[in-house]
Amino acid sequence: MKKDIHPENYRLVAFKDMSNDDVFLTKSTANTKETIEVDGVEYPVVKLEISRTSHPFYTGKSKLIDTAGRIDKFKNKYAKFKKPVVAVEPTEEKE
Repeated sequence: MKKDIHPENYRLVAFKDMSNDDVFLTKSTANTKETIEVDGVEYPVVKLEISRTSHPFYTGKSKLIDTAGRIDKFKNKYAKFKKPVVAVEPTEEKE
């Protein structure tokens, strides 16, 4: 095998799902400046918007996660094109 081809900073890193505060540890070379304490030990932390504990494919639940307000921005942008709904009263039948 070739020598000196593996990264030097391969270590345990905590990944935190920000939508449900789930934290899991795995080995990674991801660069991060923040740390978190898990079971009394401090680890570098990488923040995730979605992980296996919150993704609808893995949970089996359809969940709406809108971290950036994209849905509200879309609705506000296209509200001017919305057609007004006109209520139609039923007419009486003539005999």
